[in-house]
Amino acid sequence: MLASIMKKLILSFTFLFISSACYSQEVTTYYFIRHAEKVRSDKADENPTLNDAGIKRANAWQGVFSDVRLDAVYSTNYSRTKSTAKPTADSKNLPILLYNPKDMYSESFQDQTHGKTVLIVGHSNTTNVFANKILGIDKYNQINDDNNSNLYIVTIIDEKMTSTLLKIN
Repeated sequence: MLASIMKKLILSFTFLFISSACYSQEVTTYYFIRHAEKVRSDKADENPTLNDAGIKRANAWQGVFSDVRLDAVYSTNYSRTKSTAKPTADSKNLPILLYNPKDMYSESFQDQTHGKTVLIVGHSNTTNVFANKILGIDKYNQINDDNNSNLYIVTIIDEKMTSTLLKIN
């Protein structure tokens, strides 16, 4: 039920900005999420997998994006981010493209995603940074390590940027 309401909110938000644009304007939309819940039993493991709750959340994200036309799905090269992206990417028949969190919003990334709708899966210390980098301001704070439910939406219409933050439980 909540997922259905959130999908409608997301679609309404996206439609609002797209419909406000003239047909000649290009719209770029970025959806940012942090990876789902990870296994925390081995503190030395730098590349843990998703736990049961994380697998459920990854599948729930697929449901949230079921009515969103995505052109690309990006992830960092970690098990937890790729596993979070996989259900959505598979449902859209899209490959998971890797990005380097040390080189976010590079010129080549901008060129590859211009005019597209993109899902980007990151980490508690990169998701907000990536969104802020696009916006050109420090609007969003770092995510707490127990927060796997934020959805940032950044829309660019002819260099005018808007953003919103939703919490999807």
